[in-house]
Amino acid sequence: MTVILVVSGALLFTSSLLIGYRVLAGPSSLDRLVGVDALLAIAICGVAIWMVYTRDTTLAPAVVALALVGFIGSVSVARFRVRDEE
Repeated sequence: MTVILVVSGALLFTSSLLIGYRVLAGPSSLDRLVGVDALLAIAICGVAIWMVYTRDTTLAPAVVALALVGFIGSVSVARFRVRDEE
């Protein structure tokens, strides 16, 4: 079980590095928005992996709160997004 959790953490770390590059270098603001959403999803998965590893469910409300903040943030930014200059 520990091997699976370590591999999952390593894959999450690798994907966060790749997505972090997309957030910093993304050619448009929409690319950056999608990257930030993906980083938030990776953070949620990281917290969930930590909960499985420690067998402690006290962080479950934090996962729900992160999901709500991500959803509300994405909807509000997408609603008021202005087109990028060509």
